[in-house]
Amino acid sequence: MTKSPSPSLDDYRVPLFGDKKAGKFALADVDPSAKPFSTGSKDGDRDHLTEVGQKIDVQQERLHAQRHDRVLLVLQGMDTSGKDGTIRGVFHEVDPLGLRIVAFRAPTPIEASRDFLWRVHMQVPGAGELAVFNRSHYEDVLVPRVLGQIDAAECERRYAQIRDFERMLAETGTTIIKCMLHISKDEQKRRIQARIDDPTKHWKFDVSDLEARKQWDAYQLAYQDALAATSTDYAPWYVIPADSKTHRNVMVAELLLRLMDGLKLEFPPAKPELNGMKIE
Repeated sequence: MTKSPSPSLDDYRVPLFGDKKAGKFALADVDPSAKPFSTGSKDGDRDHLTEVGQKIDVQQERLHAQRHDRVLLVLQGMDTSGKDGTIRGVFHEVDPLGLRIVAFRAPTPIEASRDFLWRVHMQVPGAGELAVFNRSHYEDVLVPRVLGQIDAAECERRYAQIRDFERMLAETGTTIIKCMLHISKDEQKRRIQARIDDPTKHWKFDVSDLEARKQWDAYQLAYQDALAATSTDYAPWYVIPADSKTHRNVMVAELLLRLMDGLKLEFPPAKPELNGMKIE
């Protein structure tokens, strides 16, 4: 990713699949501690997030009122990268009407007996809805790859199936944006330790997080390959530096607002029959 003198959100977009001029994407080239869009203080960033959140709220109300377009925000990232916190921060100012959060966990036996996209297709946004995937169909490539449950050929098949799936969604009215919350290994260590040290955070801790941490390098490579193979013009990936929680939220909110602004959303036309109507 080539950085411009004045940072742009697109500096953090993963090169589009098939773009031979872009060069090879390397996740390690993105600094997880970067704060390119910070106001210079945490309080300033929080104030800015509030302003952006209020603008998202206006756009989301229009989206819900018109019941035509669909928006899907996908959040992926290593454990403790802040998927839950991003949702709380970005949507703090947004009316929950027309907003739906979907958290994907390990497939149930019923889900595992079908193709890996079956359970995902049922959760995509409907007309007028903004859906947020907390983890997603990408788990069904990343995790089995690292655990050695699928080989390279199967990974490539699933990448192609994901591209086709997302293209189908885009062609039928869903606007997609995907954010990989990129945290450093040191920051992850600090956050896991905080969960262990604070009894009120024990519910967030899972021993499996430690096992995944042992495979850090394998997961980084799996993410790098998955992002490079599935970043498209209809469903682009953005790598979000996530060591700073507040700045992470600002970047995701700015991306989402830009996407929704681009839809040129409007409230439905007024109903002529209501013009001048008086309620007795």
